[in-house]
Amino acid sequence: MRAIWKGAVSFGLVNVPIRLYSATENHDVQFRQVHREDGGRIKYQRICSIDGEIVSYDDIAKGYETEDGEMVVLTDEDFKELPATSSKEISVEKFVPAEQIDPMLYDKSYYLEPDKASTKPYILLRDALEKENRVAVVTVSIRTRMTMAVLRVHEGVILMQTMLWPDEIRKPDFATLDGESKATKQELAMADLLIEQLAGDYQPDDYEDDYASALQALVKAKVEGGEVQFAPESKDESGEVVDLLAALKKSVDKAKASRGEATSGSAKPAAKASAKKTAAKKAAKKAS
Repeated sequence: MRAIWKGAVSFGLVNVPIRLYSATENHDVQFRQVHREDGGRIKYQRICSIDGEIVSYDDIAKGYETEDGEMVVLTDEDFKELPATSSKEISVEKFVPAEQIDPMLYDKSYYLEPDKASTKPYILLRDALEKENRVAVVTVSIRTRMTMAVLRVHEGVILMQTMLWPDEIRKPDFATLDGESKATKQELAMADLLIEQLAGDYQPDDYEDDYASALQALVKAKVEGGEVQFAPESKDESGEVVDLLAALKKSVDKAKASRGEATSGSAKPAAKASAKKTAAKKAAKKAS
């Protein structure tokens, strides 16, 4: 694993230098959009919806759309005025019982690894959290924005899990559950019996992502069967101006053809001939 952040955990007067690692990874199979005929990758343009021009990354800003459809453009200077911090400190605010944190609040998970010189205080914090069955509520700044998180122990390692803000949790509002319909004693007894019959311990290895496995097997079979396409890479690495001009040309030709007009393709030879005649005339004048 590769560390993505370096900082320190501070609680009281204790400071524990650590490195941060992503604790999870996405194993979903990733697809690319391609041309069905030859397998060529589909390219996209950054085009302004108003003037139709290609926009460079330098000219792209962040915009906030209001409820009535108006767009507020925010500049780099605007963002500099917002509260931000570049602190490399994971500051413990308080230690709370683990059951008080609703799992729904958890967001992303990260492993904390101590520096060699800070192994002892790291182990002290880890063992104390386990002994007291508590988690440490902390504040941490990741990518300049402060967020809440908790520290807890997972398989002998301190795990940091960032948290959603309370107002990011939607409240369920289902009218169908507000009625007078209730389960009878007999129905509850039968449900209890069913739960008892299906009771057991959670074993992660008992479950498998059969869709991903089947998809990977399908791709492997196609590769081994020679069902692959080798689309040549475009000579124009940017693919922006050339692709846009080609797309516009095709659109113009299609529009002209629908009106029964001559397309640019049919007019091209005449244009070339005209150009050759003009060049010949110029050459004759110079010679005289």
